[in-house]
Amino acid sequence: MHEMGIAMQVAEIATASIPADMKDARIERINLKVGKLAAVVPESLRFCFEIIAKDTPLAGVELHIEEIPVIARCRECDTQWTITGPVFTCQKCQSGSIEIISGQELDIESIEIADS
Repeated sequence: MHEMGIAMQVAEIATASIPADMKDARIERINLKVGKLAAVVPESLRFCFEIIAKDTPLAGVELHIEEIPVIARCRECDTQWTITGPVFTCQKCQSGSIEIISGQELDIESIEIADS
């Protein structure tokens, strides 16, 4: 389960993001963007994050995960579409020459900090 490693990295980055001059600050929410092709199960990631955050300053932090769909563009006819199944050919011209535009993301979009 690679979600545990991802959760550990998110926790480390979130903790390091608190400015030194905000000693009493508390993180309220971490916003992630996770593409469908990133092979991350959002529920597993939340579960792992809760385990890592327990008994730390990150306990109770909301982990908000926005799932990004797989969007492709055909290099032959320039058609764009959302891929929902295992077929990676153009819906319009059936070309196999496609470019994945989104769906591979695994990004921390923002970290919301509350100043006490």
